[in-house]
Amino acid sequence: MQNSLDDAYQVIYIFRCFDTLSTMSNKITFYVPGIKHYETEEFVQKAPSSFLPFSVTGNECALGCDHCKGELLRFMRPTLTPEDLIKRCRETLKAGLNGVLISGGCNIKGRVPLERYFDALRYLKKDLGLKIFVHSGLLDDFQARGLHGAEVDAVLLDVIGSNQTIKEVYHLGATIEDYEASLYVTSRYNIPIMPHIVLGLQYGRLVGEENALDIASHYKLKALVLVILTPLLGTPMEGVEPPNLKDVRSFFAKAKEKLPQTPIILGCARPMGQYKQEVDRLAVEAGLDGIAFPAEGIISFAVDKGKEVSFTESCCGFNIP
Repeated sequence: MQNSLDDAYQVIYIFRCFDTLSTMSNKITFYVPGIKHYETEEFVQKAPSSFLPFSVTGNECALGCDHCKGELLRFMRPTLTPEDLIKRCRETLKAGLNGVLISGGCNIKGRVPLERYFDALRYLKKDLGLKIFVHSGLLDDFQARGLHGAEVDAVLLDVIGSNQTIKEVYHLGATIEDYEASLYVTSRYNIPIMPHIVLGLQYGRLVGEENALDIASHYKLKALVLVILTPLLGTPMEGVEPPNLKDVRSFFAKAKEKLPQTPIILGCARPMGQYKQEVDRLAVEAGLDGIAFPAEGIISFAVDKGKEVSFTESCCGFNIP
């Protein structure tokens, strides 16, 4: 498998070098999806139902990862059958639904059970005209082929570059190579990929993030999304300090250097308060291409830095071709 991956890396890297998309422009997009209510002095969410998240497992997850324990699933609408998913989407069309995030908890193999939903996803795409983003766990050939057949708009896959983190935080009997293989099979079916890298996933320390960045850099990406460990109440990490701002700044710079032609977005998950203010400023200064749920004052900060700003009430990368 490793030899085939190495060969594929060379082909994909060469192809990526010919990509004409440049992220060196002076533009930045602020994303405000309907995952939660958002209102600041600078921007008020006007269409909270335009992009909604759904969980195919409800609040259930077999892994019980230390940073989440299923808490993140509570922000999603449970749709435990394909029929329920279709019904809820059809009902929300009247409220202006344009796109959906399909996610869920993982089984013991680190996979979100998407198999029953392929036909429903294709219906949402072809009949209802929705954009479909899928936040998957690990993917095999069968799932990737099913998502390709459903013509999903993007697959969002957390990429972990540390076997220690996979074992100790995710409680998963997988390896870094399994995450590489998931990216490989997704790319092989020409599904747009938006990898997520969580900074500080190893109890606030950056351990395998640079390795994850290197792995992702071998592929032609729709976008790269960076998020930051957010200590949640009721989890083993509720008292953990998030990564220090110096490390965050350094990683933003490395990501821009490593992927100069790929849109890089600061995603939804990051600690609130002053920490968020500082991180968002770092994202603007580093030239990141988008920020989800910007902190108060960051839009004005971006304008003051000479940025051309735009807004979309949807998931990260929704407006990227």
